[in-house]
Amino acid sequence: MFLKQLSLVNFKNYPEFEGQFSDKINCFVGNNGMGKTNLLDAIHYLSFCKSFFNTADSQNIRHNEGFFVLQGHFEKGGEVIEVYCGLKRNHKKIFKKNKKEYERLSEHIGQFPLVMISPNDAELINGSSEARRKFLDGIISQYDKNYLDNLISYAHVLKQRNALLKHFHEIGAFDSETLEIWDDQLIAYGRLVINTRQNFLKEFIPLFNTYYHFISGSRETAALHYDNSLGEKDFKTALITSLSRDRAVHHTTVGPHKDDLDFSLDGFSLKKFASQGQQKSFLLALKLAQFEFIKERKDTKPLLLLDDVYDKLDEQRFTRLLELVSGEDFGQVFITDTHPERIEKLLNNKQISNKIFIVGEGSIKATVI
Repeated sequence: MFLKQLSLVNFKNYPEFEGQFSDKINCFVGNNGMGKTNLLDAIHYLSFCKSFFNTADSQNIRHNEGFFVLQGHFEKGGEVIEVYCGLKRNHKKIFKKNKKEYERLSEHIGQFPLVMISPNDAELINGSSEARRKFLDGIISQYDKNYLDNLISYAHVLKQRNALLKHFHEIGAFDSETLEIWDDQLIAYGRLVINTRQNFLKEFIPLFNTYYHFISGSRETAALHYDNSLGEKDFKTALITSLSRDRAVHHTTVGPHKDDLDFSLDGFSLKKFASQGQQKSFLLALKLAQFEFIKERKDTKPLLLLDDVYDKLDEQRFTRLLELVSGEDFGQVFITDTHPERIEKLLNNKQISNKIFIVGEGSIKATVI
């Protein structure tokens, strides 16, 4: 599977863009602020129905314009598939495959798998538990439709339960029987979510360890652990135990929406004790393991997007990474960089098939090497 062509109108800083891509390595090079990352984000949009960076869709419309349009043509299994996304301000987002609109955007997730490596990945270490849950859920949702449906259903029930707890507080009354109706559903979906996450990690962690040792070349032991907010309790027991606290704060305080991933090196917190180099290696290993896991489950090579990776690694590690992703185990790759000469030299030395796009203020020029 690979992206043959991308076209866009009024997406972020681009009035328009149209490009034909190599099925192996594609590079967007130019100075900072020119919009290289925005092109990667457009590709991400076509895979996930949303931006990697902006939670509000309207923020992706070019300033002073009323809409944006993204269109991509993927080749998959010998078939060319058209994916379309359009958004007008204050209107519903429209997403289509081969001109047929989706009833639910979740139907699209996983059809064109993608992994993005970005400086924003540092949020996995330094950010809240929500960032780590999104990472976990994003991987599983690309290959397990049932999990995505259970996750959506769990979020819906959780919203209803929280609204009920707030309502009880506002009216100064409590109805345990009504709450139990939502509790039963929350428990049913929550157990499925937790079990799927735990089973996923049993397979994912060995892949992660392999990549960490490859990238770091060190003997330290990297680890990730699923931190379950239920502890050793069953979900139902945990809900009963936490009820007084839930009523006091007017929302649900235990469940998979509160779970986390714990990162460590040699038993010590990655965030508190690891060097910057160790943290970068850890994050890169996470994302490459994500790629490998999805490839095995989907029996296809996901698109790999590398945003500003060179500036986050030393030259030796970047060269090693480039050698890895240009091999047969990987498919189509998109890279951003600020130095055309540097990326051309690396690609020429390795004799890697590629296409380079020079991104400047209001112009993009493609070259094939």
